[in-house]
Amino acid sequence: MNEILNRIGELGIVPVIKIEDVAKAQPLAEAMCAGGLPLAEITFRTANAEESIRSIAKNVPDMLVGAGTVITTEQVDRAIDAGARFIVSPGFNEKVVQYCQKRNIPITPGCSSPSDIERAIENGLEVVKFFPAEAAGGLKFIKAIAAPYGKMKFIPTGGISVKNLNEYLAFDKILACGGSWLAPADMVAAGDFEGIANIVREAVQLVLGLTIKHIGINEADADSSLKTAGSFSDLLYTPVKQGNSSNFAGTLVEVMKKPFLGKNGHIALGVNSIPRALAYMAAHGFDADMDTAKYDEKGNLKTVYLKGEIGGFAVHLLKN
Repeated sequence: MNEILNRIGELGIVPVIKIEDVAKAQPLAEAMCAGGLPLAEITFRTANAEESIRSIAKNVPDMLVGAGTVITTEQVDRAIDAGARFIVSPGFNEKVVQYCQKRNIPITPGCSSPSDIERAIENGLEVVKFFPAEAAGGLKFIKAIAAPYGKMKFIPTGGISVKNLNEYLAFDKILACGGSWLAPADMVAAGDFEGIANIVREAVQLVLGLTIKHIGINEADADSSLKTAGSFSDLLYTPVKQGNSSNFAGTLVEVMKKPFLGKNGHIALGVNSIPRALAYMAAHGFDADMDTAKYDEKGNLKTVYLKGEIGGFAVHLLKN
């Protein structure tokens, strides 16, 4: 898959933004980045869309900016010249799709039927926008039509909100979800960029689903491990579960039978998607130690440690 589409998949949310005032473009993009989501689809539904894209591309280089509601090849040229790195169209316009394909410009056209999807496949696409998502049948419809198209991924847009975002993202054929709720037009117009950053931050937290699954404690030997686990069992009113390499006090505390990763032990974080969480964490300097990775029977990553320690603790991720 194209590198840019891969990055969109890592982030999981595509903010769909309408900008009337070019002066709002840069601070809006900065707010999105501050909230943890350096991605935006600027719609060509305003006279200032092109210049807004240009401002973001020039002044906020960390932002992956694309152009949405693109319906002509002339708009494609204007968007790309301004600095857009991907194109989104509301429907399947074969002329626009082929124009982008010949120029190696990532495009996700709107599709809402098997016929649309087959036309997309015929034109060499692996990702399409599913629009209008909720009005066209939502996740149930996507699941119903996805089976024959094994390699096709979807970006549903239209009616997506915090209420159904994770339900969509839990389906493995969903690359990301598009939504306009992340930058409401009234907040953009009012210049409430701090408020927008908070909305974005909450959305990122929702997508990641970060929880503490358990705390791991390093002990010197099996006897010490069992004793410590027993103490935590009494404290937490939970049973001790003995294992090959560790003992658990309920589900909250794991006590190793010999020193393991981390000076003091480890912290296990639960996340909705390990690859997506790793992409967000890498942006903050936390990289995965893939030598510690373990996979399920389908080849999906089920646990991995991060490199280094925090406060003497190693950190590893588990899927919620």
